[in-house]
Amino acid sequence: MHKYTYFEDFRVGETVEIGRHEISEAEILDFAGKYDPQPFHNDPERAKSSIYGGLIASGWQTCAIAMRVLCDGYLNGAASMGSPGMEEIRWMKPVRPGDTLIIKRTIEEARPTSKPDRGLVLSRTDVYNQRGEHVMMMRGYGLFGRAPVASPAAGGSAG
Repeated sequence: MHKYTYFEDFRVGETVEIGRHEISEAEILDFAGKYDPQPFHNDPERAKSSIYGGLIASGWQTCAIAMRVLCDGYLNGAASMGSPGMEEIRWMKPVRPGDTLIIKRTIEEARPTSKPDRGLVLSRTDVYNQRGEHVMMMRGYGLFGRAPVASPAAGGSAG
């Protein structure tokens, strides 16, 4: 279990592996059938004659998997207040059935906002396969609550 993470806990330049996920053919077919029904995502036979030479995961599925790993790895144990949006998403290499996705996060910027109870964190999420190939990158902002300030102990005066 990770410690609870507040805005003040983010260090610019820090890169950490958040988690891993092995993707199956069944997952690829299920996601594609629901959300991205292109033949190279949802038809193994037609995918063989595509430019990819076989079945590949939707880039949106790779984003969704990365998001799940980020939630399980630290966001659900953080003072996360959501996100005002993504700056960039890139899909560099196809993700194939049986690939193990390795999700790493780098903090690029952390700054207070005009509201004293929160800060804004720009992070880059890089996804690699088990061969170390960079398959996806996304950069986006997250809002995080500030750490509570300890209140002075109740009691008598010091004098």
